[in-house]
Amino acid sequence: VRDHEIDYCLAPSTLCAWISTVAGGIVVLCVSLKIFFPYFWADLVYFLRWKRSKATVKKWAKNGILSIIDLFRQTVEKNPHKPFLIYEGTVYTYQDVDRRSNRVAQAFLHYGNLNKGDTVALLMGNGPDFIHVWFGLAKLGFIVAFLNVNIRSRSLLHCINTSAAKALVIGEDCLGSIEKEFILNLLENNVAVWLMSASSPFQHVHTLPDKLDKVSDNPVPSHLRAVTDTRNTALHIFTSGSTGFPKAAIITHHRTLAASLALIQCGAVSQDIIYVTLPLYHISASLLGISGCIQLGATCVLKKKFSARQFWNDCRKYNVTMFLYIGELCRYLCNQPCKEEDRVHEVRIALGNGIRPSVWKEFLMRFGPVKIFEFYGSTEGSLGFLNYTNKIGAVGRAGIFSKFLHSFELLKFDVWKQELIKDENGRCKKAPIGKPGLLVFRVTEDGPFYGYVGNKEASEKKFLRNVFVEGDVYLDTGDLLVMDEDGFLYFTDRVGDTFRWKGENVATLEVAEIIDMMDFVQEVNVYGVSVKNYEGRTGMAAIVLKHYHDFNGERLYKHVEDFLPNYAQPRFVRIMDVMQITETFKHQKMHLANEGFNPEIISEPLYFMYEPARSYIPLTREIYQKVVSGEIRL
Repeated sequence: VRDHEIDYCLAPSTLCAWISTVAGGIVVLCVSLKIFFPYFWADLVYFLRWKRSKATVKKWAKNGILSIIDLFRQTVEKNPHKPFLIYEGTVYTYQDVDRRSNRVAQAFLHYGNLNKGDTVALLMGNGPDFIHVWFGLAKLGFIVAFLNVNIRSRSLLHCINTSAAKALVIGEDCLGSIEKEFILNLLENNVAVWLMSASSPFQHVHTLPDKLDKVSDNPVPSHLRAVTDTRNTALHIFTSGSTGFPKAAIITHHRTLAASLALIQCGAVSQDIIYVTLPLYHISASLLGISGCIQLGATCVLKKKFSARQFWNDCRKYNVTMFLYIGELCRYLCNQPCKEEDRVHEVRIALGNGIRPSVWKEFLMRFGPVKIFEFYGSTEGSLGFLNYTNKIGAVGRAGIFSKFLHSFELLKFDVWKQELIKDENGRCKKAPIGKPGLLVFRVTEDGPFYGYVGNKEASEKKFLRNVFVEGDVYLDTGDLLVMDEDGFLYFTDRVGDTFRWKGENVATLEVAEIIDMMDFVQEVNVYGVSVKNYEGRTGMAAIVLKHYHDFNGERLYKHVEDFLPNYAQPRFVRIMDVMQITETFKHQKMHLANEGFNPEIISEPLYFMYEPARSYIPLTREIYQKVVSGEIRL
């Protein structure tokens, strides 16, 4: 009995010791993770969210949700009276948009003379009608091609021909830029033209608004919108066309559904109000913004066009909690005059790509603790990265679990020869940590590349075959990235933007970051220009000055001399009133590079980095002639 009593007495103390040991082990584990794997928990949470997103798409498929329209109809059933769109003060509920898009579908069903699977192109600016028409066409099983409203006749014809569109819908706001010859060309090629206008200035052209009043808002037969395979094409979204005519990327139904889950990865919820100022023909606005709102059952405040002056007033007016950005959008917000109410807003999340580190820091200091989620992705690529830790400057992270998420590599790349560096066996080499490399994604069943519509040659050029072993296939992104020791990825440059001078590679973004530190610089765009009898390209910086500031050549000379190696110091400066940007707020480089530094061609002030004066001095015709003749050596 005594032995039993002794055992009984020891049991609690043994249990306490066991609990203490386990607790101590947990503490040691947590401390070890914090020291040796500081991003472990962030990596784990992101990985689990990613796994849940994949499972969600599979679950949707089992439940018959195979397209964004299926998902939209589910949200309509759940929250018919919840505001979906707020546009110029008018509220459109999920049910409103559903019924209006039903009318569009009915109108095309009765008057369109089109068949399921046909492609219809959309040339419309931002507004509820863009979404009404997009959804209405999708409800009939049409492929919808989004067209950039800024391109003109020749490029437009190319886009319509490439996507094999049977019809074109033109928004009323785009009518002014349409030429009669363009319409006649379409009609001659049996492309039906529809206008979102009460009347038409052209013969044999349909008008849509009057027909919407003649049809019901009942759903069209469900078999018309039925998707049999999520790998089928839902949309054609065009690339920017910075290297020629725009190319139509194939966007599958699976891609639209997967993209709709991006907002959740950033912590967005159904109560969020999301501000979309980007053009809807762009993948960020349409798939991340609109589709993301539908998936959450959230509200979208839609703006016709981005306005830096009205941005924060709109955020306060509509209680915006999240916004999408791209390119230089955040810089334009920072360039606005400071106000006392700069931090008076409810915005907690920003999602986008293209924000520079200096702008990122300034944005947070000025507008408060907004969680900025920078991502990397492309229109045509189905894989990308998300900077889920909000580390300033990074476009993503290859965390502990990244090998389960996507298969990518950074390959050694010769910028001067514009080709990959290979070993003696003809295989590619991996770029070392801290050095730029060409980003490639392995093409797999989970990460496919569907190519460009009607352009097999361009599609094939994106493939890299036999990269490491016989038979492997990778997708060439055309972007140079660098990875640091912690696994964070940073965008360096587009292949072609980085230039080579004096035998060294010059990354335009790095040089721009340095020049941007000057107090008189509002905006800077760095690019390479060719100089007669010199190999490679030398640096040139286009600068927009801050209001009430003058260009100071001596200070800039000293600044670049202090912070940049000799080969990276821009030899020429061009002062501009307004920076030339694309419709997605990215700097245009090609046009500026082609214009070069000739003062007879360029009317704006030009400056030359002149070492004897230790300053940037005005670039006269005399100095220009001495440079191109070789009398002044660079």
